[in-house]
Amino acid sequence: MQNMMVKLADVKEQINEKIKHPYLLKHIETPIIDEDKLLLLLSLLNKGTIPELIAKKYCITIMLIQIALDTHELVSNHKLDSEELKSRQLTVLAGVYYSGLYYKILAGIDDIEMIRSLAEGIKEVNEHKISLYQKSANTLDGLMNDVKMIESSLFVKVASYLDVTEWSDFSSNLLFIKRLNAEREMFLQGRKSIVFEAIRNIIAENEKYHVSKEQDKDLLAICDHYIDFSKKLIQKHTMKFPIMDDELLGRKIQAILGKNESYANTFVEEG
Repeated sequence: MQNMMVKLADVKEQINEKIKHPYLLKHIETPIIDEDKLLLLLSLLNKGTIPELIAKKYCITIMLIQIALDTHELVSNHKLDSEELKSRQLTVLAGVYYSGLYYKILAGIDDIEMIRSLAEGIKEVNEHKISLYQKSANTLDGLMNDVKMIESSLFVKVASYLDVTEWSDFSSNLLFIKRLNAEREMFLQGRKSIVFEAIRNIIAENEKYHVSKEQDKDLLAICDHYIDFSKKLIQKHTMKFPIMDDELLGRKIQAILGKNESYANTFVEEG
């Protein structure tokens, strides 16, 4: 576990060094490095046959992509005053800046296949983000597929590139649960949740979904139904390969899986 903790701290420090920009950080929030995703990515890259130094560069690159995608997601569309407009413009600029950083690293690695894989992953993430934010999905399964693809496309592409495809379903379901847990927490706190807004929109427009007058509870039940289903899929995957042998990753996984209490199966979906 110590070795993985050292790698995690080292890569995180290198990412922090790269995203530091005095002017940008003076006007926008410091980008958040998702340690769960970083640890999952490090573990995934360790399963491949690429040298450790290159693996770290890949890891830094992919996390910079994630930060760039997350930063662009912070851009609001509502009418702003002059100061807020400046912040929005700088947030867009920050996303572009972080994108430039990962392109620079990729150019130095000179790995066309990895570049192609990551480009495909970025394309998929953006396509499904558009679908989510425009509330294009007209079924719950379609909506949840958008969420899963947003969270996991980069990881699935890396797993495919490294030919460790057993990690694809595991990673996509784990990151899907992590995102739904976060959206669930925002909803419970009365904060805006794009996923719960989309769920509400679907059940309002689709007669086949029956909900009670206590709609908030039903929305939570729908969310928990998908969380529980993904948990079952993860349990099947962990039987196929010894992912939990890594103590640090195992603790992170258990923390993600154990976050919510289930209301599953308390809503009805016909046919």
